Amino acid sequence: MVRATNAVYSNRKRKRLLKQAKGFVGDRKNHRRLTSNSVLQAMAYNYQGRKLRKRDFRSLWINRLSVGANLHGLSYSKFIDGLNKASCLLNRKMLTEMAIADPAGFAAVASCVKLALV
Repeated sequence: MVRATNAVYSNRKRKRLLKQAKGFVGDRKNHRRLTSNSVLQAMAYNYQGRKLRKRDFRSLWINRLSVGANLHGLSYSKFIDGLNKASCLLNRKMLTEMAIADPAGFAAVASCVKLALV
């Protein structure tokens, strides 16, 4: 009796694995065992990277807001405290965009924050 190897599924599985390894360098792109390990590790880093990107962007926004607040005579913590007291609903991302693209608008927000702190 002929040995059944389930070749269709095996080939499909290998093809899917090699497709995920597209762009890898060296033997990691065309040897099954090395590719399998590399793809698993890449998927783990991919997941971690999506979480770290959120952290990095928030840190960037905070740094930019700190500089913008310092230009108007406020520290970052006082600026955020004043925003909360003034019940301003702008988030850090939008405030950063304002500080870069619309300095006059950011100055108006900073003056509103100063009034709320008094």
